Amino acid sequence: MVNQIDVSIIMPVYKVEKYVEKAIKSILGQTLQNFEFIIVDDGTPDQSGVICDKYASEDSRIHVIHKENEGAPSARNLAINMAQGKYLYFIDSDDWAESEMLEEMYLLAEKNQAQMVIAGFYIDTYFSSNRYITTNYIPKEMIYTSKENFRKDAYKLFDNNMLYSPWNKLYLTSYIKENNLYFPQMIWDDFPFNLNAIRNIERVAVTSKQYYHFLRARSESETAKYVPEMYKKREDEHGWMLELYRYWNLRDNFSKEMIARRYIDRLIGCFENLTNPNCVLSKKEKKVQIENMLKNKRVMNCIKIAKPKSMYAKILYFPIKLKNKLLIQIQSKVISYIKINNIRLFANLKARR
Repeated sequence: MVNQIDVSIIMPVYKVEKYVEKAIKSILGQTLQNFEFIIVDDGTPDQSGVICDKYASEDSRIHVIHKENEGAPSARNLAINMAQGKYLYFIDSDDWAESEMLEEMYLLAEKNQAQMVIAGFYIDTYFSSNRYITTNYIPKEMIYTSKENFRKDAYKLFDNNMLYSPWNKLYLTSYIKENNLYFPQMIWDDFPFNLNAIRNIERVAVTSKQYYHFLRARSESETAKYVPEMYKKREDEHGWMLELYRYWNLRDNFSKEMIARRYIDRLIGCFENLTNPNCVLSKKEKKVQIENMLKNKRVMNCIKIAKPKSMYAKILYFPIKLKNKLLIQIQSKVISYIKINNIRLFANLKARR
């Protein structure tokens, strides 16, 4: 099609009136101009939808859909069905992107006939209104032209946080639609969507260039909440990873170590979730939950395989190796305190881990 749209940009919107204008401007400022921008107002109660409508009235490439609140997955899926672009790009409405992002990712996809382009990104963690530290995520540049080569290297991409979020990727629309790939209606829907997206993928281009700015100021305040279903979600995710690698028929030591370390790292987050000040469980209930987590056979299996990458990680692993519930609680309380009261320190520790 001579007049085909190059990229369909999809952005769900909910309670982001302080941030959404910057996100919109970062898309309108892209050097690639042949795009459509599908914004889905997911029943936001603030002025976010009004702000989006204002920009839509000024630029015909912007299409705003207003719907009842059903969550970001529903909003993204609605937009996927509407998308007319050759490629899909997903942006979160409280983040922003560098101006050359879409053009350079598009050209890389076209040059290599890629079904997916993966790029580096920044995490900007704010510890005051205008002060932040930046953590850089930079993958090694690679072009994969077969399933086998991509799968063999996937553990490196998982390790470098490249395969979890949709916003550092460009997806070939036909690949997404022909494989019926949609975001599942659940919390933390990004990860299962991408697991499905890479399951049978063949042609992937990876660039070391960084474009996307993930702002942790707002997101960190949300993830600091107590999440009652966190442990179940992490167990599910580990099961999905194991199933993916069984499907790929990959049993190499590098992949197994990555999966084990990923499990232990997220288990530590589950322990910390219980010591979060917002946790509604009693002391007795917390102890019982920690005991039940430690009884899981996966824990000792993974702790034997996992190789912590830093001294900080080794310290975090130590109480788990001992199965010491008291040490786990103390350590988790310290993490919770730092996470809530010293975002800068928490970001530094997390980056070193």
